[in-house]
Amino acid sequence: MYLKLEGISYLAKEKEILKKIDLEVEKGDCISIVGESGSGKTTLLKLCAHLISCSSGKIKFNGREYSTYDDIELRKNIRYCVQEPYLFGEKVKENLEFPFKIRKEKVDDRRIEDLLQIFNLDKEIIHKKIEDLSGGEKQRIALVRSVIYEPKVILLDEATSALDEKNTEKVERYIKNLNEKGITVLWNTHDTNQSKRIFNKRIVLEMGKIKEVEKIYG
Repeated sequence: MYLKLEGISYLAKEKEILKKIDLEVEKGDCISIVGESGSGKTTLLKLCAHLISCSSGKIKFNGREYSTYDDIELRKNIRYCVQEPYLFGEKVKENLEFPFKIRKEKVDDRRIEDLLQIFNLDKEIIHKKIEDLSGGEKQRIALVRSVIYEPKVILLDEATSALDEKNTEKVERYIKNLNEKGITVLWNTHDTNQSKRIFNKRIVLEMGKIKEVEKIYG
């Protein structure tokens, strides 16, 4: 199994957020995750992204436990986009050049411009100050930063919550294209309609437990 959670529990301030989660994700799955606020959706993605550690249980990627991976190696393969993205520095440009710089590679301006166009952003936005961006622009810039180098697994937490219908469709189309290339997708959403549009499975979380794993045919 590509991504496997075995008996995962997570406690915060003595409160059990996730309770003995067992989940098997196949390579190429495109999975939506739904549930009420506080059901554990974001915590689940953070654990999969190795941003927090489980209180009990194991997570495996490609047959190996997370603990056997170098953190940087794991995060290059498994990318996480938060609902309220953190953009650093003064300008957009610093964020979009960062993936190249940490790999000590030449900045590919064409790649950046192509992705900006896909996400309906003018190429001149790279010169814009972070503080002048709208919420929707921040979400899309964070997405561009995350897919400049395509990961093996992408985790999306309410990735289109600040976007209008047109831009939501563009993001969904691009993520579906990535999935069709073999990239595995897990996407938290509060939108019931969205949770069925581009996915082959849907997970329903309730009070820290998986209530249902539903196959979607469409």
